[in-house]
Amino acid sequence: MRLRALATAGVLAATLACGARHGGPVLDRGAKPEGIGGTIAGTVTADAVQSLSGRKVTAIEESSGARIEASTATNGGYTMKVPPGKYRLEVELRPGETLQKRPAATQVNASDLDAGLDFVVTRAAR
Repeated sequence: MRLRALATAGVLAATLACGARHGGPVLDRGAKPEGIGGTIAGTVTADAVQSLSGRKVTAIEESSGARIEASTATNGGYTMKVPPGKYRLEVELRPGETLQKRPAATQVNASDLDAGLDFVVTRAAR
């Protein structure tokens, strides 16, 4: 294990030294593999106040119909990695609930972070 760590450190030092001699760091400007997408993130709250955990959020790619799902955490937040494309988002509603606010469709490109895609659920008065 120690030998592997030393070898890795040696390769790293040689790479950095090479970059320094040639005017800067070594950068990978090569083509990236297809399928590397971005991230969609947001929150689901009730009446813009109470976080809703355990809610299923679905991103639907508009041209292919592919569906990617995530569940909200205890703070109502959700995050999902998606391939590049245009997505519309849906959230699971329970009886007596309607949507007060839903995010617009979003275009995701490679390495994008599309945050703030929030839902606000309204609960019917009991």
